[in-house]
Amino acid sequence: MSATKATKPDYHYQTDTDALLMRLRRMEGQVRGVQKMIEEGRYCVDIVTQLQAISAAADKVSQHVLRRAHPRLRDGRDQGAARRRGDHRTDDRPQ
Repeated sequence: MSATKATKPDYHYQTDTDALLMRLRRMEGQVRGVQKMIEEGRYCVDIVTQLQAISAAADKVSQHVLRRAHPRLRDGRDQGAARRRGDHRTDDRPQ
């Protein structure tokens, strides 16, 4: 039995790896800042504001990854949401 190296799948978001990693590192710094704020006993509203910023940044990263990885999301067509709204044609399949 020969040892073969498993190939990594090719995801479209990989073309933006540097930008994604930069965003994640920025978020990491924000998390460290929040940790320090908590250690220092900072005002709770300031802490929550920072947590909301981290959450928004995480949402942007995940949206970017999904849009780049999934063609229907890249086109702005979310079938589940379209069906819930009652849109009749949400894909290119013949009826």
